Amino acid sequence: MTTPSVVVGDITRLDRTAAPPDAIVNAANSELAQGSGVCGAIFAAAGAAELAAACRPLAPCPTGAAVATPAFDLGRRGVTHIIHAVGPVWPGDGDTGAQARADALLASAYRSALDLAERLGVRSLALPALSTGVYGFPPERAAVVATEVVTTHTGRLHQILLVAFDERAATPLRTALAGRGGAGAPTGAA
Repeated sequence: MTTPSVVVGDITRLDRTAAPPDAIVNAANSELAQGSGVCGAIFAAAGAAELAAACRPLAPCPTGAAVATPAFDLGRRGVTHIIHAVGPVWPGDGDTGAQARADALLASAYRSALDLAERLGVRSLALPALSTGVYGFPPERAAVVATEVVTTHTGRLHQILLVAFDERAATPLRTALAGRGGAGAPTGAA
């Protein structure tokens, strides 16, 4: 079993780390269309037109699921695949049942991405904090879900990087990972 680690930086520029990933996960919407945040950065770095054309026939992708495309221009950085995982929108109304369903869908999105990476023969995978941007999932809660999934994953992955754009986003991931006995310290900055 691989011990994940937290990395602070731009998920599209992790070729500057000691061991860059050969696949990255996109925080995708169900239409697999270019969005903002992580999704926008990945589309821009991969080549928006090519990536959009590759995503179109794969849409819609259900919440909690994942699909893969080639990495296009990210191939220059050693990335072979982009795995598009669709996380849930956080139900902000306080409905604990809806929140529990959102937790389950978020866990499913991470599991789907990891399982797809295994099927593709990926050895090193970079994962962003799914659903914590415009989808409004509380970062601390999302970090607990993410670290539970990645620390219990069994497979051939040699490296799982939990990527945070800045230190503020890294703190919940480090805390949750340390709580599960993982390596919460960053392995490098991009």
